[in-house]
Amino acid sequence: MPWIVALVLGIFFMTFTPVSQVRGIRLHNPLNIKESDRMDFAWEGESFTDIDSVFEEFISPEYGIRAGARILRSYRRRGVETLADIIRTWAPPADNNPTDTYIENVSNWTGFSHGQVIGEAEYPSLIAAMIRQENGTQPYSMSLIETGVNLA
Repeated sequence: MPWIVALVLGIFFMTFTPVSQVRGIRLHNPLNIKESDRMDFAWEGESFTDIDSVFEEFISPEYGIRAGARILRSYRRRGVETLADIIRTWAPPADNNPTDTYIENVSNWTGFSHGQVIGEAEYPSLIAAMIRQENGTQPYSMSLIETGVNLA
């Protein structure tokens, strides 16, 4: 039964979200998480409508943020812990030129140094800055971002 609710909510939110919004905001994927080339990963809160072949779509921004926090946790388990290393992994130069600008912007917006180890307590601030970098805007409250991180 929960999948029916997720389907209805996904269709509703995708149908009534203005097309003029940037892609990450419109798809409730504010961190611009790409579809996997290797496998069709089923994220919790993923929309059943697949209107974008490149980026994941979620039923709400909280679930897009949740997915981002889960990815950050996986980085941490692999030893990717500093701000600079996290951003270089998240936004490699092949996808985001220049990655150094991304690192600098996130550092300026959060106050975290490039070499600072980022723990889970810092994820809401880090994610808020990453959303701003990814979309050119950060329209969510810290409460909403914390909710998404806590879902992870």
